Amino acid sequence: MFKTLKEAWDIPELRRKIIYMLLLLLVYRLGTFIPVPFVDTEQLKALVSDGGIFGLFDILSGGNFSNFTIFAMGITPYINASIIMNLLVFAIPALENLQKEGEEGRKKIQQYTIYLTMVLAVIQALGLTLSMSNMLTVKNWMTITAVVLVTTAGTSLLTYIGNLITENGIGNGISLIIFISIISRIPSVIVSMYEYLQLGNINIIQLLLLIIGIVVCTIAVVAITEGQRKIPVQYAKRVVGRKQYGGQNTFIPLRINMAGVIPIIFASSLTLFPATIASFFPTSGFALWVSKYLAWGSWTATIIYVLLIIAFTYFYTAVSFNPHDIADNLKKQGGYIPGIRPGKNTTEYLSRIMNRLTIFGALFLAVIAVLPIIVGHFMGGINLQFGGTSLLIVVGVALDTVKQLENEMTMRQYQGFLK
Repeated sequence: MFKTLKEAWDIPELRRKIIYMLLLLLVYRLGTFIPVPFVDTEQLKALVSDGGIFGLFDILSGGNFSNFTIFAMGITPYINASIIMNLLVFAIPALENLQKEGEEGRKKIQQYTIYLTMVLAVIQALGLTLSMSNMLTVKNWMTITAVVLVTTAGTSLLTYIGNLITENGIGNGISLIIFISIISRIPSVIVSMYEYLQLGNINIIQLLLLIIGIVVCTIAVVAITEGQRKIPVQYAKRVVGRKQYGGQNTFIPLRINMAGVIPIIFASSLTLFPATIASFFPTSGFALWVSKYLAWGSWTATIIYVLLIIAFTYFYTAVSFNPHDIADNLKKQGGYIPGIRPGKNTTEYLSRIMNRLTIFGALFLAVIAVLPIIVGHFMGGINLQFGGTSLLIVVGVALDTVKQLENEMTMRQYQGFLK
């Protein structure tokens, strides 16, 4: 990876793109020091430290939520809008036709996604402000409006920065913002581990085992993220005039973890939702019932968490992978899978292979997500509940960015047949 970065830096055009990306990410990091007025952050930090869905928001926002800066909501509204639009493309024929129009169609869908992001940002900002009204230093409709407008504007600016990086920089801008948000917390995690060691909550052996476990999990995440099943495809030969077309062999790459980290994020949000609602009514019977049966880390909550991860993995894979379309395109182009008849048999074959890969990928996601919870229990209750989610995001974004850099370098260094 470092060799790729060095070689990319030596190419002037790529160097300009990398500097452009770093400057925009610097703008984002500077914005994390601008607080939203009228909010008591001390109470908010206490709420975030208790875990729950706010803890997940704080990780994805790089600590912006607990400090309630202008980027407190992060790019969560954009992520939700993108997922909703992906689902609507398959549900609404007009959007599906728009996506098939090529680059222009995708630009229109992207524009609709941004509009939906603004709507969701206003709704989320209003919901957060009203639910945390007891944390406002001044409670009236003017301060509520000010907080909603500032946080919505912060999300709008963050979405704009992410799209600029995607268009003119290197990598996916939105993913890189999440990546920077997570790794920016590494120094505070190191300090926390040192404090745990000083207080005697963990010993040096446990700390070394934890580091070894993180390294092993990172290697496993890289292997599964890069892992794929190659389905061989052969194209029939066609003779047109004096020329012969087709006859070449290729393959269809089916990824083991096609859903990425999205199932874990969705499953975490749903599993933590009852506890989050109960935190606003701490003395109610509902809160007592949730703390007894659905507390994060309990067996009941963990089982629900695992089942939701598996369900969302299958759901998102089914949405993003359509074996019928692939089989239909192969048939139109004169391609076929050796030993499998084109058409319905190819669709069934691809579905069967994808189902096997998906169950393996879903179980892997469940293990990565649950393992930090189990380790936290055995290490004095250390808060590692979202460690697996963070690891998957960091590794996935790093691999995708390096791949894009390699593709850019290949395009610029290719010298052709004459040389």
